[in-house]
Amino acid sequence: MLSSLLAHGHDIRSLAARGTYPALGILAEAAGYEQRRNELYSWDGMKRGSAPFLVIQHTILGEGRLDFAGVRHRLGPGQTMLVTMPHAHRYWLERGGQWEYFWLILSGREALRLAREVLAAAGPVLKPGPEGAERLAGACHALLTRSLTPAQASVLGHEALAVLYDAAFAGAEPRPALAPELARVLAHVEANLAGDLRVEALARVAGLSRAHFVRRFAAEVGLPPSAHVLARRMDRVERLLTASEMKVAEIARATGFAEANYLAKAFRRHRGLSPMAFRALRDEAV
Repeated sequence: MLSSLLAHGHDIRSLAARGTYPALGILAEAAGYEQRRNELYSWDGMKRGSAPFLVIQHTILGEGRLDFAGVRHRLGPGQTMLVTMPHAHRYWLERGGQWEYFWLILSGREALRLAREVLAAAGPVLKPGPEGAERLAGACHALLTRSLTPAQASVLGHEALAVLYDAAFAGAEPRPALAPELARVLAHVEANLAGDLRVEALARVAGLSRAHFVRRFAAEVGLPPSAHVLARRMDRVERLLTASEMKVAEIARATGFAEANYLAKAFRRHRGLSPMAFRALRDEAV
């Protein structure tokens, strides 16, 4: 498929506008195959609008650069970059350099969820291997050349994300089952997102001292208790903004935030836009 993409030549195609087809958790917005040589090419992840989306970009020849939250990366042949917007990153071509690559732009709640999982596990630069590169190229080539329904394009977007998911997690040891006391805490969090989920309260649910609970939880779950609670509350807020007509103040009460303003600040900090802007994306699609 990579050979077919190379034979097709440089091309860019827009497929769907952001905010359309709300039932699709993965929306393929655009795809392209480009070569940059000795020219100005730079993208700032905080200056591409407030609506969330992601970019998958695979290097064929040459080298690009990526500054991801202050960490510098070189993007060489066989490497795939994954970045979400808005986010504190920049990728660019060095003066006098050459960079040949193909890319996909995806949006949708499921696309962003999978991207966050991959980024948390492996960071923004992955090596999918020859087979994975072929699958990515196949998805890009089909998006550039075929007449596709939105659902068919969504399947291709899912295929591209599946390649990155495999690159991040294939061969990883399966996570062992949680100890009963920690599993009990996770179930308690899900059932009581509007309630008291301070660390002390969760430690009591686990039947452990506060210090011992924090150490055990972070080691076995992978996040401190407070970070896990906030992540689950943010996910619930997204679902309520998407699937209900509840006011932001009502959603705040239902998800454990003291008031609407506090929720709005937390949501903007963690999702990059306000709750009402997030809901507006849904409303634009109707």
